[in-house]
Amino acid sequence: MNERIQQHFTASIDTKTRSAQLLADPIEAAARRMTYALVGGHKILSCGNGGSAGDAQHFSSEMLNRFERERRGLPAIALTTDTSTLTSIANDYSYDQVFARQVRALGAPGDLLLAISTSGNSKNVIEAVHAARDVGMHTIALSGRGGGTLHEALSPEDIEICVPSESTARIQEVHLLVIHCLCDLIDRQLFGDV
Repeated sequence: MNERIQQHFTASIDTKTRSAQLLADPIEAAARRMTYALVGGHKILSCGNGGSAGDAQHFSSEMLNRFERERRGLPAIALTTDTSTLTSIANDYSYDQVFARQVRALGAPGDLLLAISTSGNSKNVIEAVHAARDVGMHTIALSGRGGGTLHEALSPEDIEICVPSESTARIQEVHLLVIHCLCDLIDRQLFGDV
C-alpha cells in the first residue's frame, strides 16, 4: 500500500508540473477576465457535476467569503446547490438543462460562466456554455482529456484551461489548484499584495 500511495503522489506531482508549464498563460488570462468582470460590477456563475460541482461550490465560497485575506465578499453563484431548482428543471425539462436555465435566468451581459468538466463531455455544462453565449456572457472552462465537446462549444473569446491528463483524479487535483490560483490572482489584482 505504501508503494501505491507513493505512486499517487508522484503522478499528481508530474501532472501538476506539466500543467504549470502549459496552463500558466490561460490561468493568467482567466484571472484578468474575472477581475475585469468583478470590477465592472458583474458576477461569476459556476457549474459542474460530481467532483466538479464541489469545485464550482468551492470557487463560489472563496469569492463570497474570502480566500486567504480579509476582504469584502465578491459576487459568485454556484449553480449546483439548489436542489429544488435542480430537480424541478430536471423533471420538467431534462437534466441537460439544469444549468442552462439558471444561466438564462441569473446571467447578464458582462457576467462570466466558470464551466467545469473533467471529461469535457458533460452535456449540461455544454448547454450552460450555449446559454451563457445567448445572454452575452463569456465562459472560462476547466477541462481535461483534450477538452472533449466542451472545447468545441467555446467561442474564440472564451478561455479554456485544459489539464493535460486522462485521469479524472489528476484532472480534479489540478482543477482545485487552478481555482486557488484564480482566487489568489483576483485578490491580488483587486486588493494588492499582502
